[in-house]
Amino acid sequence: MTTAAVAEDRSPWLVAFEERAAAPRREPERLARLRRQAIARFAELGFPSMRQEDWRFTNVGALARTRFALAAPGAVVREEQILPFTFEGMPRLVFVDGHFAPQLSRLEGLPERLHVGSLAAALADGSDAVVDHLGAHASFAEQPFVALNTALFADGACVHAPRGVVAERPLQLLYVASGPGDGEPRMNAPRTLIVAEEASQLTVVESYGTVGGGTTFTCPVTEVVAGEAAVVDHYRLSQESFAAYHVALQQFRCERAAHLSSHSILTGGLLVRNDVRAVLAGEGVDAILNGLYLTKERQHVDTHMWVEHAAPHCDSHELYKGILEGRSRAVFNGLIHVHKGAQKTDAKQTNRNLLLSPEALVNTNPQLLIFADDVKCTHGSTVGQLDQEAVFYLRSRGIGEEAARSLLTYAFARDIVDRVKVESVRRDLEEFLFHRLPKGEVVRQAI
Repeated sequence: MTTAAVAEDRSPWLVAFEERAAAPRREPERLARLRRQAIARFAELGFPSMRQEDWRFTNVGALARTRFALAAPGAVVREEQILPFTFEGMPRLVFVDGHFAPQLSRLEGLPERLHVGSLAAALADGSDAVVDHLGAHASFAEQPFVALNTALFADGACVHAPRGVVAERPLQLLYVASGPGDGEPRMNAPRTLIVAEEASQLTVVESYGTVGGGTTFTCPVTEVVAGEAAVVDHYRLSQESFAAYHVALQQFRCERAAHLSSHSILTGGLLVRNDVRAVLAGEGVDAILNGLYLTKERQHVDTHMWVEHAAPHCDSHELYKGILEGRSRAVFNGLIHVHKGAQKTDAKQTNRNLLLSPEALVNTNPQLLIFADDVKCTHGSTVGQLDQEAVFYLRSRGIGEEAARSLLTYAFARDIVDRVKVESVRRDLEEFLFHRLPKGEVVRQAI
């Protein structure tokens, strides 16, 4: 893939921006300026090439050369089509192709003071929480896909918990891409803003799925702000079709004594890139960032993590696991950055990968960048296959070889699944594993 070949495909996105900018829109002038800056930056950067360090294992040439139409509102999606992605009894906001779908949303049972709704509506109302935080944390200076989202997003979810609000029930934010029936590839760019003010508590399940066939491109950006002593439990589930491109950024900012827990589960998509960036801006922050990716056939999943310790007395712990089958590929690049003065940092980052096929490949690179001298920081990665002695042991107990391999694979993934606190999400992941693994029913009975 050459840089020139990719650059040729910028013009459709610039035209799409001009068309969207010409449409009437109610939003603050600050955002309009930000959009213009973003599209100008995208025009400068273009799509990344494999010559760039952050993309040297991920080829986006096929995505860049595909002519995507910007998804318009009005796609018809029935409730039964989204049921595989929902959780029984959980309030939900649903977006189809990046546009709010009130007929599919259910918001009963949430606290009165918890503000949940369409981001476009919140912008039109001039909400201070939205105006102050939207785009303030997710930088597009060196991120072309973040620039593309900032320029083109039409809607998304806005969740605002004022000071002291405690939401006991989890909230689902479901983004569905409708596969085009006419065969024309479609792109959507949803934006999510979650603001938890001082001493508030939130649990949010952010889900992505595909309805219908055809090629889709989802380019989401999620900004999560955890205020002083706030508690945010966040889950991200990517379950799109194998004809989907998905390039995303999760941007977290944690203030003094905030507690953040985030789990990313990636199972779908043809090409998936997930950037996770967390800034521990205040003292005493506790951040847990875990993930699990399962790939097969020719899937490619790329996870880039950046955890920034900007204040002293902060803890961060990251555990990402990958299970690869077929000729699939995975990338994990993780960096813990400890600023000067961020003393008493306690940080640990681990990436473990299980290869179930001789043709599967993973590139893993955990890193430390430390400018303080009173810290505890560790990092490590492993890549391997199933323990043949463990397989032999299970076979000697009357379990067939295929079931034995599945049982050990399930145990490897279960380490992440057990850390999920929301019962319905944990149960759904367990069922997914039972159906994904050969002899899954034997595994179910064995545990």
